[in-house]
Amino acid sequence: MSLTVIEQAYAKVNLCLFLGPAREDGRHELVTVFDSVRLTDELVVSESESGDDEVVCDGVEGPNLVSEALRGLRGAGWAAPPVRVEIWKRIPVAAGMGGGSADAAAMLRCARRLSPTGDDAVARIAASLGADVPSQLRPGPSLGTGAGEQIEPLATLESYGVLVLPQPFALSTPDVYREADRLGLGRMADELAGLRARVAELLPPDGAAGVPGALPVELCVNDLQAAALSLAPELAGVLGAAREAGADHAIVCGSGPTVIGLFLGREAGARARAAAADGALRERFPRAVVASPVHSAQSRSPV
Repeated sequence: MSLTVIEQAYAKVNLCLFLGPAREDGRHELVTVFDSVRLTDELVVSESESGDDEVVCDGVEGPNLVSEALRGLRGAGWAAPPVRVEIWKRIPVAAGMGGGSADAAAMLRCARRLSPTGDDAVARIAASLGADVPSQLRPGPSLGTGAGEQIEPLATLESYGVLVLPQPFALSTPDVYREADRLGLGRMADELAGLRARVAELLPPDGAAGVPGALPVELCVNDLQAAALSLAPELAGVLGAAREAGADHAIVCGSGPTVIGLFLGREAGARARAAAADGALRERFPRAVVASPVHSAQSRSPV
């Protein structure tokens, strides 16, 4: 490999997340709408001088999904020379925004630029790495079902703005799901099926003609939010702060603890930027940032 390859890894938001019954494998049936936003990590991929694949991510300890993605690629016969992957983090870690999954998906997208790689193999590897990875193989809006890994790309959504309020602590996704089970937050299968049908009716599939889709605020629900609040009650104040900053709606993102404020309608992006720039908000949340959705044809191209 003679050139350095750079790939962006987009954070995800869950515009809704409906929790269904637990499955035999321990995971839960879900109906969720993912969207990719322009809060990005950056992967810099170059040839490894050590002769082995290596992943470097300063400040992040423990297993890295990019290493798992590389192992999956090698197992599928990927013939690129050994690579060194440097990850420059901007997506909050263990925050419900899918940063590790985004990095792994970015590596899988990057793999085809380095050596021929079959789409089926990439899809299988993505599904093996976790429920959030498949949604980020093609950044943009998608409907996730199963445990979140069954992905149906959606047409462009109506423009909206996102105020991201990261927290100075992490929440473990398994812990949040366990708390959701303890609280009995899961819906029955027939209710989940009804919600899936309603979401699919409102959000047309990728390639459909007509006006962009939009979820009404009453469907911008995260069933895991009560579990996150149970484990971290201080998040109630963060949700209130997002609303006080002008957000039309505020929810915990994924399993948390990041809170997002959604700004809808005309001038949504400008309103979100003004909220993030407010001195009082920034004093309380110094890492507050605006993350606009990814809405370009280029971003929806195949892996």
